[in-house]
Amino acid sequence: MTELTVDRAAEEREDRSEEVVRKAKGRAVGVLVDAYGTGNYLPAAFNRLGCDVIHVQSSAEPITRMQPWNRTAYLDWLVHNPDGSTERALKEIEPRFVLPGQEPGVLLADRLSEALDVRTNGTAFSDARRDKHKMIEAVSAAGLRTAQQLLTDDAEEAVAWAGTNGYWPCVAKPLASASTDGVSVCRGADALRAAFRSVLSSTTVFNGSNTEVLVQSYLEGTEYIVDTVSVDGHAFVCGVWQYEKQLLPNGKPIYNRDILVPSDTPVARTLIGYTRAMLDVLRIHNGPAHTELIVTEDGPALVEVGARINGHLHPAFHDTAIGVNSADLTALAYIRPEEFLARYGDGVYERRRPAVVYNAPTTLSGTVISVNEALVQEIRERPSVVDLVVKRAPGDVIVPTHDLLTSPLRVFLTHTDPVTLELDYRFIEFVRESVFAVRPAGPRAVCGVV
Repeated sequence: MTELTVDRAAEEREDRSEEVVRKAKGRAVGVLVDAYGTGNYLPAAFNRLGCDVIHVQSSAEPITRMQPWNRTAYLDWLVHNPDGSTERALKEIEPRFVLPGQEPGVLLADRLSEALDVRTNGTAFSDARRDKHKMIEAVSAAGLRTAQQLLTDDAEEAVAWAGTNGYWPCVAKPLASASTDGVSVCRGADALRAAFRSVLSSTTVFNGSNTEVLVQSYLEGTEYIVDTVSVDGHAFVCGVWQYEKQLLPNGKPIYNRDILVPSDTPVARTLIGYTRAMLDVLRIHNGPAHTELIVTEDGPALVEVGARINGHLHPAFHDTAIGVNSADLTALAYIRPEEFLARYGDGVYERRRPAVVYNAPTTLSGTVISVNEALVQEIRERPSVVDLVVKRAPGDVIVPTHDLLTSPLRVFLTHTDPVTLELDYRFIEFVRESVFAVRPAGPRAVCGVV
């Protein structure tokens, strides 16, 4: 561990409660818990409504596999201390809200918001909002369609369950992770055993340990996203997106495109109806939610839901394609709930123009030597491209894409002309492997010999 890392770790553990209380005195403030990734869009949204934000990190060590939260966007920050000092400090501050910035903050945000008596989803269903097994059990018990499932640490028990019930193929996944991390579609016993070894020997995106594997019957059909923001159970639907995924030969599903669906189509209406019922079952009555469903031949079925904003949120992109974005909607819901209800309560977005989020895959493996900035600029200048996120830099390791986290490029495209949009997507698909110059990993590099 370097001296810099040691200093940063010590800083994370420092009790800064008094300083935070001093800075927040007399201000309108709120709290975001674990605002990694797209949670970074939330502070500015609250600032625009006149509210400062304090960040609470749920664990002493930050989650390294997610984009860090930006300290410069906050009035101040705290690392949660289980001795109760964090709650005491927040009670002195009297925050307007406490909500999760991303998935790992859901449980703590529920506890803090309930303890501080601010707008909350409560703790009664917290576990069912994070634990995928409990989530499906609760939704199924309410009469909504779901997969069949088994939770176990025994691969042979899972093999017997799948074989006896005719659940080939089946899906194996961690209990609490994200971005298709650790998810495998298993078409036979050997593949399922391999999935167990992989999950149980790894940690989640959120640095948690995997002690059991969730095995589910395979839902055949097209997968969709439904994004919502709610106040007191009145949800505004701010996007329905169709997932375009590719299944690798090893059974790993990877994202390709998220395609915006017009809200007045029959499939969108069906998905929205299911989602509203599911949100009520899991008591996600306040704040954002990101729901993933598969439309089977019998109708929609829940894959999972997160009580947080979408991981592909890009406010300028969503504003152009839909006219709203979930960061600004979330801020409005907590700061001006009456205005939110009057303008958006129980409503549904309107697609203003076709839109796509492209998570470009790669087959490259090694260390990035350079990024072709001229090509990056050429992509940015395509008519439909709103933004391009280059997720690898010189010196970074790049590996063949096997989940969302290992996609090295994300491109946001929208245009009034669907043909232009498709042509731009095809161009990026054709040139994507030329964005990075890579020094291949070889036996000498792997063992540290130069």
